[in-house]
Amino acid sequence: MNIRPVITEDGSSTLFIPELNEHYHSIHGAVQESTHIFIQNGYLQIHASPIRIFEAGFGTGLNAYLTFLASEQEGKPVYYTSIEKYPIGDDIVKCLNYTEKANVKEANIFQSLHDAPWDIEVNISDQFTLFKMRGDLKEIKLPDSNYDLVYFDAFGPDVQPELWTQKIFEVLFRSMKENACLVTYSVKGAVKRALKAAGFSLEKLPGPPGKREMTRATKKSK
Repeated sequence: MNIRPVITEDGSSTLFIPELNEHYHSIHGAVQESTHIFIQNGYLQIHASPIRIFEAGFGTGLNAYLTFLASEQEGKPVYYTSIEKYPIGDDIVKCLNYTEKANVKEANIFQSLHDAPWDIEVNISDQFTLFKMRGDLKEIKLPDSNYDLVYFDAFGPDVQPELWTQKIFEVLFRSMKENACLVTYSVKGAVKRALKAAGFSLEKLPGPPGKREMTRATKKSK
């Protein structure tokens, strides 16, 4: 697919796929969107240590990078698993500006996340372990009761409805520990119905700039 870097309203990069008419992040601000949804309303709400995270859609690596930075600040070890069917090339990675204001160590970490081999567990730092899965979310097999947090960041349900189904949410539900959370930007009715049918309890939370709401789904203890 043809992929084109663009700058969002907060000055950070995203990618645009003309064939799908879809951006990887909000055009109102890639970094502020990911920070609001996945860090502030996801990572920072989980008190487990270490914290085990599963991400649906590695994409630009932004969520993994922001999680690494948060783990450094919080001093909380992270085991981060992410799946991606179509990894971006290194030429595209080098067009992303997420490390413009970062120190040398942080900038190197972002590149290390992309350089890490697929399907092998890699220690990015003493407290951040990355496992990137090359594959299709529709065919995924995950261990039961393993994850504290799920970042659901697939392309939108209007573009890839086959990824926002009750069946996939059931797989994720089984893979999560009791009281674990799934966070996503989508508040579409069909998505919320699929999450509820899979067993989740839903919260509608304020969204990032440019989006009124977001969704947090919890696997309530029985």
